Amino acid sequence: MNADLLNEIWATARRNKLRTALTGFAVAWGIFMIIFLLGAGNGLINAMKHNSGQFLDNSMVVSGGWTTMPYDGLKEDRSIELNTRDMDATNEGFSDHVENVGAKVSQQGLDVSKGANYFKGELSGVYPNEAIINKRKMLAGRFINDIDIERRRKVVVMDDKLARQLVSDPASLIGQYVHVGPFAFQVVGIYQADENSRSTEVYSAFTTVSTMFSKGNRIDNISFTFHGLDTKEQNEAFEDSYRARINRNHRADPTDKSALWIWNRFTQALQMNTGIDIMHTALWIIGLFTLLSGVVGVSNIMLITVKERTREFGIRKAIGARPSSILWLIICESIIITTFFGYIGMLCGIGANAYMDATLGHTVINSGLFQFTMFVNPTVGLDVCLGATAVMIISGTLAGLLPARRAARIRPIEALRVE
Repeated sequence: MNADLLNEIWATARRNKLRTALTGFAVAWGIFMIIFLLGAGNGLINAMKHNSGQFLDNSMVVSGGWTTMPYDGLKEDRSIELNTRDMDATNEGFSDHVENVGAKVSQQGLDVSKGANYFKGELSGVYPNEAIINKRKMLAGRFINDIDIERRRKVVVMDDKLARQLVSDPASLIGQYVHVGPFAFQVVGIYQADENSRSTEVYSAFTTVSTMFSKGNRIDNISFTFHGLDTKEQNEAFEDSYRARINRNHRADPTDKSALWIWNRFTQALQMNTGIDIMHTALWIIGLFTLLSGVVGVSNIMLITVKERTREFGIRKAIGARPSSILWLIICESIIITTFFGYIGMLCGIGANAYMDATLGHTVINSGLFQFTMFVNPTVGLDVCLGATAVMIISGTLAGLLPARRAARIRPIEALRVE
């Protein structure tokens, strides 16, 4: 491709500004939309994976709810509060599948302070399995252990975000004492904060919190890991059996699903994976149809372009131009225009995805139970960008090539008669 050919293509584009602009818009729009749609979809999918990845898949969290059916002489609309009897039933009655049983009891609205620095927090008494189920990554020290539970130690574990509100170096808190309400607790561990969470929860031993704040045998929730439940049907059967057992402890209908709230992270993961597959397929279908609309637009414009230039081709042949040179001109013009505007569309698509990441990607939604990010890394691979551009280039070239071949083969006298 020499300089004369490039100058000729540039001159043609300048003479036909509207036609060139329409061709370029069709190319840029098609590539922009497929990158934008796939990027947005990937951002949602990545956010779903990221948010679900905070918890262990083979785990459940159970808490009390409200009865919706009368049972055993009692009316509906009763509040169900879990207790240590339910924890014992979980341990003893479902040992075939259940392992690492723990529980949580919380005291809210406490000032956690170190010197003049403090924050308003929530003290949660937990078992060691809390770190496993919620994938706590320790940065310094350790998590609550069995000895803390047995001896009712006044120890606390907090995330590094909360620790920085007390001291500049979170690791330096290890071994020091902080005040939680009116009580002094020794800091034994700092874990990595969840970037999506705004929690002010600090952990201590379950028995410590239960005793200090006179919780009796009450439990906020029960958490456990399980094994041997590999399908949706097996999990649903286990949930029904477990619900019936705990409901009977509270004289609630064994089939009343509202009396006991079960968060099964395994079935949630199954549903999420199914949703991701459906979303991914739908995005590709929409993206391909969007790209197809751009291909049709480019093809139509190229067909019109070749038809309008039939007289020009006739004149070129009359003065000695070979058919191959006319074909080469059309091919080069199509490739240059499509590549240039395709690159613009690709940059705009990447820019739009970066804007989404900078705005919505930093938006945290609070569902009341947990917080999650809307978008995580809403991008597409370079192979998709280049592939979409290549499709546009090839389709535009082929669309103009066939009529161009006919125009190149037509006799000059016939070409000059074309209106």
